Amino acid sequence: MTMKHYFLGFLSIIILLGSCKSLQEKGTEQYLSGEYQYAINTFSQILEEDPENLEANQIVAESYRLSNRIEKSTPYYEKLAEEDPTFENYFFLGQSLKAQQEDEKAKEAFEKAKENTQDESLLARVDQELSGIAFAKGIENYWPYHELVNYRELNTSGPDYAPIVSEQFLYFTSARQASGIYPATGAPYTKLFRTRAEDLRVDVSGIQPLPEFQNEEGLNQAAAAISPDGNTIIYARGNSTSPKDLPETALFVSYFRGAGFTQPIWMPVNEDEFWWNSTPSFSPDGEVLYFASNRPGGFGGIDLYKATKLANGDFGNAVNLGPNINTAGNELFPRMAPDGKFFFASDGHPGFGKLDLFVAETNEEGKQIITNLGENINSSADDFSIFFTNYPKEGFLSSNREGGVGDDDIYYFEDKTPTPKIVNVLLNVTTKERVAGEEDQILQQARVVLYDGNNKQIGGDFSNSNGRVRFTMEPEADYTIITSKGGYFSKSITYTTRGKTPDPSTLIQDVTNVSLDTTVVLDQLILDKSIILENIYYDLDKAEIRADAAVELDKLVQILKDNPAIRIELSSHTDSRSSDAYNLDLSQRRAQSAVDYIVSQGIDPDRLVAKGYGESQLIIENAQTEEEHQVNRRTEFKVIEIQE
Repeated sequence: MTMKHYFLGFLSIIILLGSCKSLQEKGTEQYLSGEYQYAINTFSQILEEDPENLEANQIVAESYRLSNRIEKSTPYYEKLAEEDPTFENYFFLGQSLKAQQEDEKAKEAFEKAKENTQDESLLARVDQELSGIAFAKGIENYWPYHELVNYRELNTSGPDYAPIVSEQFLYFTSARQASGIYPATGAPYTKLFRTRAEDLRVDVSGIQPLPEFQNEEGLNQAAAAISPDGNTIIYARGNSTSPKDLPETALFVSYFRGAGFTQPIWMPVNEDEFWWNSTPSFSPDGEVLYFASNRPGGFGGIDLYKATKLANGDFGNAVNLGPNINTAGNELFPRMAPDGKFFFASDGHPGFGKLDLFVAETNEEGKQIITNLGENINSSADDFSIFFTNYPKEGFLSSNREGGVGDDDIYYFEDKTPTPKIVNVLLNVTTKERVAGEEDQILQQARVVLYDGNNKQIGGDFSNSNGRVRFTMEPEADYTIITSKGGYFSKSITYTTRGKTPDPSTLIQDVTNVSLDTTVVLDQLILDKSIILENIYYDLDKAEIRADAAVELDKLVQILKDNPAIRIELSSHTDSRSSDAYNLDLSQRRAQSAVDYIVSQGIDPDRLVAKGYGESQLIIENAQTEEEHQVNRRTEFKVIEIQE
């Protein structure tokens, strides 16, 4: 190298160092002023010439993190962790990798962060991040059939977010028609807009700046909330670069008075002009204001608060929503649903990365449970600002996930639960009467009543000339059918449709009718007419009720329950073997044993008379065979009274 070239090279280094110093001072001022995007631009120039500059790497990394773009900070934190292995550098590196779903690399960074601290609170925060990564792999979709769609016709290349619907208008935040750049993110300043909407149908051609009051220039206006009665608008206003303006984002309110809305004013619920307050929403009754704030006394980052409406119409007495909802991370965009479920966005609860949408609800034990809405709603990017147009089936939310139109985009979601295949069960009940020595005959004008599994009457009619009654029933259900007619024993039977209909998943048609049949036979109710109870057996010379006899007696129990107006005589008969006295005593004991069993099943004993006839009423005189003796050994009942 010649001396001339050396001198020129040395002179270039001097000039570069001088310019770097100037750039460094400029970038540092931008960073300290919260102009993060400007600081990134400035220090990126330094890094082009000096990639190892730790201060430049740190300010670029922190600027991306503090402007909610931590996923872009990875290479800078990697450099910092390599040269300066502190807890903070490894922890934020882990968060940036997690935001890109680089879970294994993120876990390595978090483990190294733990090696560089003994602070219990910091170790607990790392463990929360690690458990969150593991937990995210098992997250199920809260609404399995909800589908999310980008509202492309509504979105622009800039940020569009925080949609709400009030009185058939969609209100939202957007950078369209912007005047100026927000230095923290490099994105245009945002304003409030509205257009007509009905449910999810939005008039994208009619979008206009908020007409209730004028958007201000040179600052962000965002995340509006409108009271249920439409008379109050609360929104977040801030990020002005004017030294005469408020130093931090705050909530402003405008009230409808007479012919229009008032000019927005600073809300007392902000409490301190140096506290960040944003993302407001009303409770369904308008009596509570929910919002996000970084005010002191929280659980870290941004927390959610609620304030109640005061007598003068302001909101005050702000209360932190507590450590179950709030975390060491950030919680924003609260939304209380009509059924008491509380929806919000968080990057502190286990999720898929950055902000995810969650729901807090109280279980049967009274404990509040926090649930991630799942990957059909959330992504590895920011997902936030949910609003329901038809709770919980449809609504809007915001996301800056990949595949969108621009920065933050507005999405709509719908419940696409498949229409269930309907199976109608049609049961034809035929009523008949039993006629001795003949086939059962059709019984007309019998009253047939249908009860469901909860013993609630769901149908009833009289059988027609063909003895038919038809009921519509549900598949896989249990029923009771009670049939009655004057002069006949009423009868109740159980009926189930379980296993009698096809599996709906195998059906092609939307509606399938299945026809089933059953028959109910009634016996004539005649005073003093003996009716033999079949299969009532006793052990030799004993009167105790056997298990098989109990089964048959249960049928008589049901007859008595179905016919509460009758009294019966229950009689026992023996064959002619053994003495008259012995047979009379044995039959009386057997009859009484049967009555005692029936009483034990809940039948009033006053409705029963036990009578032993011994061998005095033989059906077959001079019986010779065992079969003939068996005919004589029988148990009967007869109705002896019908109470009015």
